[in-house]
Amino acid sequence: MENIERRIASAVRQTTIVRPPQQTLSTFGSTVIRYYLVSEPVYADFDGLPNAVLETVVREGTVRAEKPQVVTPYYLSNLEGFGENAEEYFQALIEEHGAHAPGILYAYKNQGMETAVVSGSLDEVMVKITDRLDKENRKLEAVIHGVDDLWDVSLMKFIFELTNASVQSNASEMHARGLLDMQDGAPRDAHQRIQHLMEEACRGNAAPSEVHQELERWGLFEEYEDRFFALFGQR
Repeated sequence: MENIERRIASAVRQTTIVRPPQQTLSTFGSTVIRYYLVSEPVYADFDGLPNAVLETVVREGTVRAEKPQVVTPYYLSNLEGFGENAEEYFQALIEEHGAHAPGILYAYKNQGMETAVVSGSLDEVMVKITDRLDKENRKLEAVIHGVDDLWDVSLMKFIFELTNASVQSNASEMHARGLLDMQDGAPRDAHQRIQHLMEEACRGNAAPSEVHQELERWGLFEEYEDRFFALFGQR
């Protein structure tokens, strides 16, 4: 366990964002970032391989960031699929910040990753890709210098830094629209999401159980009870 923890810590230290995206994550919609995660092949240090042949591993894919959501410690404590340690952490958040202190939740998906081994040194390949992206003014594309056998750790560091670079502007824009303001025990953003979800359910694009689950997570079922039953004809 200690060995893998040391390797992960080392991979985090070795990972650098050579070319970050030229804009932050969207506040009011999803954002798709294309990345090029470049690394020396794990076999590069093996004895007996010809040093004259330089190769570099390039992993190309997209990270989809869903629209940021306003959440509270109370809401997080009602999410399913977390263990006892997570529940204790959520309880600590409630005790420290209050059950209804608003925060921003980011959700990501890594999609369509392809791996290729190309000729050239690590530096040569990174410069080539970076120059092309700059020349073509690709604002939502990034180059990451990562670690081959722990590429997922390198990608997670990139996602962390992307989130960190975006959260201030996202929070500022949400605050300007009043989405962080509390309304009947939940942030205004939550009420807007619930309303949208109910409309989607009415169109057949979401299940009534999904609406009910979201209302329970916020502790808002009683407030929306009449609208819920009226919407689905269950009075």
